[in-house]
Amino acid sequence: MLKIAVPNKGSLAESSVQVLREAGYRQRSDTRDLVLIDPANDVEFYYLRPRDIALYVGSGELEAGITGRDLLVDSGANATEIMELDFGKSSFRFAGPHTKEYALKDIEGKRIATAYPGIVQEYLRNCGISASVVRLDGAVESSVRLGVADVIADVVSTGNTLRQAGLKVFGEEILTSEAILVARKDVALPLGLDTLVRRLQGVVIARQYVLLDYDAPESLVEKACAITPGLESPTISPLQKAGWVAIRVMVLRKDTNQLMDELWAIGARGILVTDIHACRL
Repeated sequence: MLKIAVPNKGSLAESSVQVLREAGYRQRSDTRDLVLIDPANDVEFYYLRPRDIALYVGSGELEAGITGRDLLVDSGANATEIMELDFGKSSFRFAGPHTKEYALKDIEGKRIATAYPGIVQEYLRNCGISASVVRLDGAVESSVRLGVADVIADVVSTGNTLRQAGLKVFGEEILTSEAILVARKDVALPLGLDTLVRRLQGVVIARQYVLLDYDAPESLVEKACAITPGLESPTISPLQKAGWVAIRVMVLRKDTNQLMDELWAIGARGILVTDIHACRL
């Protein structure tokens, strides 16, 4: 039976459960449950702290797990990224008091508070910068005001928490993170994991794309297909109305309205958008 780790709390937990449900896997209904068996898919799910998941997978206790890229890198575990899951996006940045103008070179000799010492120490080492790393498990934003650190390095989603603490980001991104599926490094994927990956890929793609259907005169097919080339090629079917065809194609969800405007402008009509719930490509 395949053993998979799922975040039990935090920003990744709910979305991880949702993507697994959409992929056809049973998930817990009570957040107090630590283990759930899905006999139909021969999978056993373990609900663990996101920070620990890469360690369990890297040690070989579990075959795979969902965690954040930042947590995987910081852990130093013997685990590797298998695929991106397209949620939980954030960036890892330096931040300092909003009253000061910091550049990367200015953190030489400073105290840097972070909950991710592994990421920060490696980054400083690669940049040739010597600084003191102060490890904190939470409330990193308060460390500057309380005099524990001069600057911080932390995950930034919207930046609202930093602004409330009187901080602002500086320098380039240290790391771009999102939810990922991880497996043990340098080991062949276990039996059944390829099915999980294929299902998750189907959900991720289905969330990113929609089906676009529209009618167009045969004389405009070339122009229309140039606007919506699709993943491989559009499906084109003749209509009962002479000289007209129906065109179906997958397009990126984020581009939908722009594409509809362009198609309408060249003469396409009956333009419809349909959600995709799952796919295999």
